[in-house]
Amino acid sequence: MGEHSLLSHLEAPRANLSSQQFPPKILSSTTASGSFGSQVSVYQRMVLDIIRWSSEFKWRQLLVNVIEVICSDEVAIDRILGQGLPWVGKGCLPNLQSAKPLSVAYDSQYSNFTFAAGPVVITASFLSSVLPDDLCRTSIPLSYLTTSIQSTDNSTHDVQFYSDVNAAWAASETNVTVQWDLYEGFNKINRSGGIAGGSSSSIYSWFVYLQKPYVFAEQMDVPLWGNFTYSSTPMDAENFTFQSGSSGNVRFQHVMQHFLQNLVDVDYRPRAPTEPVFAYAHDFGRVSTASVRYIIGSVQEPAVRYLSTQGIVPLQPWWKRCYGDIHQMIDFHFNDFNETQLLAFQFENQLRAAVNAYYSDNMAMVSRNNTPSLPPIYANSTQGHNGTDQYGNQFVFDSSNVYGYLDPQTFNGIAIPDVQEAEAYYSIVALSARQVMGAYTLAIPPSSGGDITADNNATDPLMFQKEISSNGNTNTVDVMYPAMPFFLYANPNLLRYNLEPLYQNQEGGFYPNEYSMHDLGSHYPNATGHVEGNDEYMPVEESGNMILMSYAYYMFTNDTTYLRTHYPILRKFASYLNLYSLTPGYQLSTDDFAGRLANQTNLAIKGIVGISAMSQIALLCDDPSAAENYSTTASAYYQQWESLAIDPTGTHTTLAYHWRSSYSLLYNIYPALLLNLSVIPPSLYKQQSDFYPSVSQIYGIPLDSRHSYTKSDESMWAAATCEPATRRLFVNGLARWVNETQTEGPFSDLWETKGMGEYGGRPEVVEFRGRPVVGGHFSLLALGRARGLTGGV
Repeated sequence: MGEHSLLSHLEAPRANLSSQQFPPKILSSTTASGSFGSQVSVYQRMVLDIIRWSSEFKWRQLLVNVIEVICSDEVAIDRILGQGLPWVGKGCLPNLQSAKPLSVAYDSQYSNFTFAAGPVVITASFLSSVLPDDLCRTSIPLSYLTTSIQSTDNSTHDVQFYSDVNAAWAASETNVTVQWDLYEGFNKINRSGGIAGGSSSSIYSWFVYLQKPYVFAEQMDVPLWGNFTYSSTPMDAENFTFQSGSSGNVRFQHVMQHFLQNLVDVDYRPRAPTEPVFAYAHDFGRVSTASVRYIIGSVQEPAVRYLSTQGIVPLQPWWKRCYGDIHQMIDFHFNDFNETQLLAFQFENQLRAAVNAYYSDNMAMVSRNNTPSLPPIYANSTQGHNGTDQYGNQFVFDSSNVYGYLDPQTFNGIAIPDVQEAEAYYSIVALSARQVMGAYTLAIPPSSGGDITADNNATDPLMFQKEISSNGNTNTVDVMYPAMPFFLYANPNLLRYNLEPLYQNQEGGFYPNEYSMHDLGSHYPNATGHVEGNDEYMPVEESGNMILMSYAYYMFTNDTTYLRTHYPILRKFASYLNLYSLTPGYQLSTDDFAGRLANQTNLAIKGIVGISAMSQIALLCDDPSAAENYSTTASAYYQQWESLAIDPTGTHTTLAYHWRSSYSLLYNIYPALLLNLSVIPPSLYKQQSDFYPSVSQIYGIPLDSRHSYTKSDESMWAAATCEPATRRLFVNGLARWVNETQTEGPFSDLWETKGMGEYGGRPEVVEFRGRPVVGGHFSLLALGRARGLTGGV
C-alpha cells in the first residue's frame, strides 16, 4: 500500500559497450531482505544496449545492457548520488530497496524486461521498429521506451516515474562544453524556469549538443554534430515535472521530494567534474497501473557528405522529405506509436511465418537407415553422457572438452540434441534484424539541376552504410555483400539504394581503377570516394561482389532496366575477373583480418561465380556473344579450380591452392545456389557438407584451419549450402553461442568456437561489434524466397 518511485538513469554507453549479446544478463541484482515499507524507491540504472540504427548515428537500442536495481546500502546510494557527496555522508537513504528481475524477452522489434518491486511488476519495453518497406518510418532516428507498472495485490499504490539522460550521449570526451535546450512542442522553454503546464499530449524534448560542433565528424563512435534528443509527455500523470542540473542534485531532489523543480540549468559545461543530466518525472498518484512513454535518438542535419557531379554536397536525411523539421518529425513519431506497433507486429508475424515455411520444406530426416546400436563409451570421458537426439541419432558428449556433441561411430560433430532448429534459427534472425538495419541511413539525393540543393521530389533515397567497429568506412562493398540476404528477403529495393552511390561515383569518373572500389569513403559519414584510387586493395573480392549483388537484385525484382543501365561498368569488373579470379595471387579477401594469403580457394571461386552471373547479365542485356564467352570462361575456370582447390583425399577444399590438410568455410558458393547458377556442381555442395562436421567445435566450425575463431555471417552462408544435418550443426552451434556466452558487447560476427566462446578471443584478434554483416544470417530465408517458399515480407 506504500509509495513507489521508479527512477531510471539512461547513461550513454561507453564507446566499446554499444550493445548486448542475447540473452542479456542481469549483471547486478539483489533481492531485498524484509518487506517493503511505507515508501519504496526503486532505482533502475539502465545503460541502454544500443546499436547504430544508421550510420547517421541514429542511436537505436536493441536490448538493455544493464538493468541494475540498486538496493539500500552504502554502495548503492553512492552509485545513485555520486561518490563522496558531503550532504549524503556515509549513510543510506532508508527507503531504497531492491527489485527482483523476473524475465527477459525479445523479438525482431522489441526487448522487454520485467521486475518485481514489492506489490508491483515493472516492465521496461524497448521498441526499435524494423519496417523495411516503409522508407519514411525507417528513416526516423528515434526509438521508443515504455516503462509501466502493474499492481499484483489488487490494491492501488502511489507511483512516480523518474528518468534522466546524461551528457555522454552528445560528447565522448569529458572536457568539451555541452549545451542544451528544452522544448514544449515547437517552443523553447524559459531557461530560467518554467511550468510544465501543457496538456497531457504536449511533447517535451531535451536537445543536448556540443557548443562547438564539428560537422561530419565523430569521436569514439559519437557524432560531433547534431543533437541528442530525449522526449516525453505528461501522459495521464497528476503531476509532470522536468529539470536539468548536476546529476547528484537532480536525482536527490526527486528521491527526497518525488517531483522536480521545472528548471532549465543555464550553466553550460563539460561532462566533468559536475555532470549535467536532463530529467523528467511523472507522478500518477494512487493507481494500480501506469505507463510512461519516452522517445530517444541522435539527430544529424545534414546526414552525409557526398561527392557528386555537383561537387561535394551535404545530403539531408530522408525524414526531412517526409515530415519537415526536427520538431515535426518528433511530433509525428511520438504520436505514431500505435501505428508503428501495428506495422512492427506485421513484420514480426511475417518473419515467424517465413521461418516456419522454410523449415516445413527443408526438414529431411537425417537419422541412419541401419538399426542403432549402443553407443561406445567416449574415450577419456570424465563428465560425459550418451543419448539419442530427436531424430533418432545417437550421440556422445563430454563437457570437459571443446568438441560438443559427437556421432559415436564417426566422431563427427552433430547438432545439439533436443533443440529445434527452426526455433534456434528464429532466435538468430530476430536478434539480427535491428542490428543489420542499424548500420544504414537514408538520404535525399542532390538535385539533378546543377545546384547543391536536395531533390525533395526524389522518389528513391540514397542509402549509406557505416562499417561499424571494424574501420568506419562508408558503403564498404564487402560489408554490404554479406548483409545482402536480409535485403533480398525483406526488401530488395534497399539493396539498390545502397548500391546506387557506388555506381554514381564510379560511373561519374571519380574512381580511376579498372576494378570495383572497396568503399565510398574512409570514414562515415564522408562518402567522398577515392579519386586517387588508393582504397584498400581487394579487386577480385569487390568486383565479384558488385556483379553478384547487382544480379541478385535483378533476380528478386526482374528489373532488367537496372542491369542495362550499369552493364558497361559491370563488363569492366568482369574483365578484371577474367584476368585474375582463377589465380588471384596475394590479394586480400573480405577476411582480411585473418591475414594475406596467396591464391585463396574461396576468393577464387567468388570470381568464378561472378563470371557465371555475368553470363546471365549479358543475356539479359542482349549481348549473347559476351554471354557465351563468360559462360565458357566460368566453366573452364571451375574445372581448373577443382584440380587446384580440392584436397588429394577428395574430402574437402583447401584454404589455398595445393595446401594439403588445410580447409576453410567455402561460403562463396552460396550465391551460385541462391541465384541458380549451374557453374557449381551438386557434388561440391555435398562434399563440403559431409566434411564440415569432421572439424566442428562446440560453438561452430572454424573459419579456416589457421585459427579457431569463426564468422557468423559466413557460417550461415555455408549452412545454406549444406544438407539438413550439417545445416543444423551450423544453426544450433550459433544459437548455442548466443545463448551460453556472456559479453558486454553487441551481437558479434566473430568469436572463438572453443573454450568459453570468447568474444573476439585473443588481443591480436579484431573484435567485431554491432556490424551489419549479420544480415547474412538471413541466408536461409533469402534462399527460401528465391525458391518461392517464404515469399518475403
